[in-house]
Amino acid sequence: MSDIKTALMADIKACMKSGEKDKLSVLRLISAAAKQKEVDERVELDDTAMLVILDKMAKQRRESIEQFRKGARDDLADIEQSELEIIQTYLPQPLDDAEIDQLIEAAIEKTGASEIRDMGKVMGTLKPELQGRADMGAVSAKIKARLGA
Repeated sequence: MSDIKTALMADIKACMKSGEKDKLSVLRLISAAAKQKEVDERVELDDTAMLVILDKMAKQRRESIEQFRKGARDDLADIEQSELEIIQTYLPQPLDDAEIDQLIEAAIEKTGASEIRDMGKVMGTLKPELQGRADMGAVSAKIKARLGA
């Protein structure tokens, strides 16, 4: 069992004992998403697969927050924000812009990318390193700018 799943299950038990209903519901959502993936693919999830699930859930929350703020629904945006904060506790520490730029440069050198059509190679190299630690949309934009799109 992955370390993230183990921590998640322990936190679910702790929330059940302490009566933290809001946090418990978010943790159960994460657990359900993991179990669904395990059932669908008939595999035991490792930490990398858990990071993919958590990253996707975090991205959904960020997009919802943006939409709710545009629609002047701050009440709903606040709920999504609190869910995002709980999800982020299971994600690794985010990288800052300088670290991301450094990894992009290293990936471009490693793959020999020189134009925009090489972007897939660069993204393929970076994705395992950046999963859960950076917004891949922002990373994609930086790579496009660097390769001259």
